[in-house]
Order: sequence, then structure tokens, then C-alpha cells
Amino acid sequence: MARNLITPAKNISSTDAVFIIVGIVIGAGIFRAPSLVAANTGSDVTFFLAWVLGGLVSFIGALCYAELSTAFPNTGGDYHFIRRAFGNRPAFLFAWARMSVIQTGSIALLAYIFGDYLSELYRMGEHSSFIYAAAIIIILTAINIAGLRFGTGTQRLFTLSEVAGVLLVIVVGLLYQAQPAMSEPLQQPGGSGSSLGMAMVFVLLTFGGWNEAAYISAEIKSGSRGMVRALLISLLAITLLYVLINVAYIRVLGHHGLAGSSAAASGLMKIALGPSGGYIIGLLVAVSALTSANATIFTGARANYAMGKDFSAFSGLGKWNKRASGPVNAFLVQGGISLVLVTLGLFTRNGFETMIEYTAPVFWFFFFLTGVALFVLRKKEPDVHRPFRVPLYPFTPAIFCISSGCLLYSSLAYTGLGALVGVAVLITGMVVLMALPGYGNATRLEQQTEVRAPSG
Repeated sequence: MARNLITPAKNISSTDAVFIIVGIVIGAGIFRAPSLVAANTGSDVTFFLAWVLGGLVSFIGALCYAELSTAFPNTGGDYHFIRRAFGNRPAFLFAWARMSVIQTGSIALLAYIFGDYLSELYRMGEHSSFIYAAAIIIILTAINIAGLRFGTGTQRLFTLSEVAGVLLVIVVGLLYQAQPAMSEPLQQPGGSGSSLGMAMVFVLLTFGGWNEAAYISAEIKSGSRGMVRALLISLLAITLLYVLINVAYIRVLGHHGLAGSSAAASGLMKIALGPSGGYIIGLLVAVSALTSANATIFTGARANYAMGKDFSAFSGLGKWNKRASGPVNAFLVQGGISLVLVTLGLFTRNGFETMIEYTAPVFWFFFFLTGVALFVLRKKEPDVHRPFRVPLYPFTPAIFCISSGCLLYSSLAYTGLGALVGVAVLITGMVVLMALPGYGNATRLEQQTEVRAPSG
């Protein structure tokens, strides 16, 4: 019992949770992915169908996560669900993947996007993007270590600025008098089914991040109801904003123009506002990347914290700092790995698609595993109080698992060699696991100290 010292306090309001989720999801992807979606859809109807389906799949996933996170609230999020369902070994591999591939890769990617766009506004020499990227990881990690109140306050400011920027693009696009000829559908070779499947990879990438709410489930002041409310409100707002901004893209650029653009928002703003539009969008994308990076850093360290509680070799990560109201050591390790990836990017960086190759297959594998965990825990722990239950069980979670499996297949088929690198890092985690002292032995610490969902 000597290690049962400090556990997370309920310091996060439902409003803060909404800001965190929206801040993670609405990132730089919405300014880049729509072009790839348009290139893989043959008409405006199919294009918008992909975005609506993305919102629907995410909503179904959120229902599954709402049950898991309210029945088993814990700062470990997916790690905790996988651990309870399948044991220590798969849980460790998830935490390893999150620490070395999924979360840190996302942080590095967002930091580089921030550096790229800020360099367009003020360049700091040959390695300007690297300097900005490394600096922002250090600064945001320090902000979150400084204390929870400072971190969530910063996130509110960032998210408000980000959403205001997205709304600006929407308003400009909807008010612009588009030329009717620009709205002709783009004809794509090949079958529409495969095109839509590829488009969904990028759509769901853009929707990605809502599941991060699971990592703050034990810290929500209003308990399970606040958790469910935050998830659903966030996804409804995000889907609405995504549909509207894509309407703006199509109105101004047309399907052809959007499919051929590498910077859709920049193109829209330049057409509508002239050269000054490029400056505005540069600030907008930089703020968006900054917002997502801050939220990703905030939630990312919590899985490392959970792993540190369960594996003695990583016990340094499992310390909760009461003053900072967060896992300081986990923040530091996460920041260090992210800086290594950014430094590697200085020599081997191949752009946005390369980081998708590295992270997507591993991410979708564990997403699928978390969906399966819902079924396992229904059977394994039927007596646990579930303040929220997935409606239409088992069909709803089955849809979630099937969609995750399809995305896993699509990401592997699309990424090729890049996927192998991420898989290789995961295999390295297996080697580390076998080398750990007490390999495979479960601990009782988490069952003793975990925060149970309220009975009401």
C-alpha cells in the first residue's frame, strides 16, 4: 500500500472536456484532408456522404467509449479498458505504441505543421520549421507541467481562436459569389466503392481524437453524465463545422479545384480576400496545430502514467504530482520522445502522408481492440455498474468494430512501407515486455486505487 499515495482529483468540468475534445479533433487536418477526400470521390454527393458517414461512425464510437469510460473511469483510458479485458500484456503493448508511435508521432506531426505555417509568416533560417516545432513541444509541455488550471485555461483560449478561424473560413466561403461552372463533379476512374473507402481513411483521420476524452474520464467533476454529454456535444459540433467548411470549399473552389489543391483553405481565402488571405490562413493553421498539440500533450501523458502504475520497470511514470495535478514525469518522457521524432524529421521528413503511414495502422488496430473490449467486459464483469449503456447492443459496438477493422485494412493497404516501420516499433515493444522483470504478472494496485463511476 506504500505506493497508494496520490490519485487524480475531479478538477475538469464538462465544459473543459468539450474544449479539450474539440481542440484535439479540429486540427490542421481539416485544412489538408478535404483535398484528398475530393480526389477520391466522384461527385459532390459522394464527397459530402463521406463526411456525414465520418460523423456517424465517430458518433457510434463515442457511444461505445461513453459506456467504457463511465463504467471504468480511469486516467489510462484505452489502456485501462484493454488491461481489464485482455490483461497486462496487450495493455502494455498499447501503452508502448501510444508512447512511441501514436501519441508522440501525432505531437511531432502537429508541431511540424505549426512550424511550417509559422515559417511562412516569419522564417528563422534554414531549419525554421524544426526550430518552431521543437520550441512549441517544450513550451506546451512546460505549460501542462505548470498546472492543470493553466493547461485547461490555455486550451480554452486556443480552441476559441481555432473555432473562430474555422468559422471565418466558413463565412467567407458561404458569402463568396462562386462561379457555377466551378462546381462540376470530378470524374474518377475505377469503382466508386474503393474510392469511397479510401476517402473514409482521410475523413476519419480528420475526425480522429475524440476518444482522448477517455483519458480524462476519472477527472470529470460531473461524473458519468458529464462524460457522455461532453462526448456527444463535441461530436455534434465538430460534424456541423466540418460539413459547413466543406460546403465553403466546394462553393469557392469547386470539386475539381478542391481535389487538385494542396492547401484548400489557403486557396479559398486568396480567391475571396486576395493576397492577405494567405497571411490570415497561415495564422489560422498555426493556431489549429497549436491547439491540437496542446490537447494531445495534455491527454497523452496519462496513458504513460497508467503504465507506470502497473509495471515496476516504468514506476517513475506512475507518479502523480499534486501541485501540478498531473503526471509530471510522464509529460517529460512524452516530450522527450516527441523531440526525438522532430529531430529525426529534420533528416528524414517526407511530409503529412509519411506520418499517417507511421501512425495509422497501429492506431486502428488498438481502436479495434478497444471495441472488442466492450464485448469482453460485458461478459467478464457483468455486475459492474454502467451509468450509460450502448443502445442497440450488440449491433452498435459491432458496427464500430467492423468500421475500425476496415480502416485498419485500408491504412495498411494505403501506407505500405511506412506501416511496417510502425509495426516494427510495436514488435520492439514486445521484446521490451519479455525483458521486463515479473513479465506477465498482474498487479493489484489499479484495482485498489481506481476511481469507480458514481452510482447515480
